[in-house]
Amino acid sequence: MSWSARSGVALGCRARPIVDLSYSRHFLDFQGSGIPSAMKKLVVTRRSPNFREAVALRHGVPVPLPGDGDLLVRNRFVGINASDINYSAGRYDTSVKPPFDIGFEGVGDVVALGLSASANYTVGQAVAYVKAGSFAEYTVVPAKQAVPLPSVKPEFLTLMVSGATAYISLKELGELSEGQKVLVTAAAGGTGQFAVQLAKKAKCHVIGTCSSDEKGGFLKSIGCDRAINYKTENIESVLRKDYPEGVDVVYESVGGKMFDLAVNSLATKGRLIVIGFISGYQNPTGLSPTKAEVLPAKLLKKSASIRGFFLNHYFSEYKMALKHLLEMYEKGELVCEVDLGDMSPEGKFIGLESVFRAVDYMYMGKNIGKIVVELPHSVNSKL
Repeated sequence: MSWSARSGVALGCRARPIVDLSYSRHFLDFQGSGIPSAMKKLVVTRRSPNFREAVALRHGVPVPLPGDGDLLVRNRFVGINASDINYSAGRYDTSVKPPFDIGFEGVGDVVALGLSASANYTVGQAVAYVKAGSFAEYTVVPAKQAVPLPSVKPEFLTLMVSGATAYISLKELGELSEGQKVLVTAAAGGTGQFAVQLAKKAKCHVIGTCSSDEKGGFLKSIGCDRAINYKTENIESVLRKDYPEGVDVVYESVGGKMFDLAVNSLATKGRLIVIGFISGYQNPTGLSPTKAEVLPAKLLKKSASIRGFFLNHYFSEYKMALKHLLEMYEKGELVCEVDLGDMSPEGKFIGLESVFRAVDYMYMGKNIGKIVVELPHSVNSKL
């Protein structure tokens, strides 16, 4: 059945005036192949911090219809985030019952759109977005939430959540100034890479923790002043010896023992920004133990502070941040390292099936940069 015919049926049955059917080109894949009637997507079928237990790959799911102000995006690259596990465990919104869609961000082509959306977008346009449900071959995205791009490149995906988190949290909470010492944990990861670069642009001295010499080399290549490989060096000893006055800002995403160490390493009036605690996400509670009972005394002694950062609470700053990040990347002022899994045991992450491997790869700490999964589509595929 053709897309326009299907749309007409859907409109008739549900009385949804979602599109002007005279815009027949909106219902055709811009490369000439028909939009399929069914697709694959990942669905959370039960709440669990074990991603493989929580999530199932569904076949034959109807391709969704865009509403009047929506775009239908054929996903070409989707981003993997540590918090995918928090989402599959139902930690963000306990009222949502399985089954529900998963995946936070995607980059792809507009293949269909509603009439209102066509005022600003066209079929074939490259866009990125942040919206639940990206782990699918096609996703409906409100046009007002989409970000137009010059081309479909995985590098743009690194900025959507990871880059924006680093940019906004350091700007709003970091109070960076020239000459300050900034410690970035998991510095070679998806968001750590941006914290390192942005702190350097603020003329700070940057220390980054990582788990291999290869990652250490990458950190030095993006400007990190001191990379600490915690597999071969003791982070606490290095910080005590090389930074006896402490560090002014910590960009912290690991949690557990690393969080305790970061608190102990704060300088007078130091700021610790918590953007995550990946060490605990796979636990039943989502947490790993910290020495919280002595925290008030330690903060008081140093006039130090700890502030949490969750991107959803800063969407008022999001478009400005993303615009600036995109400009920096386009000018060659920002490295957007992408890890497509080429060095993983089973090779590159291609297709929704490989999202499971990609999540495992991240929790093993193997990635350098942002983990991205490619979703290939052959031009004439009917799926």
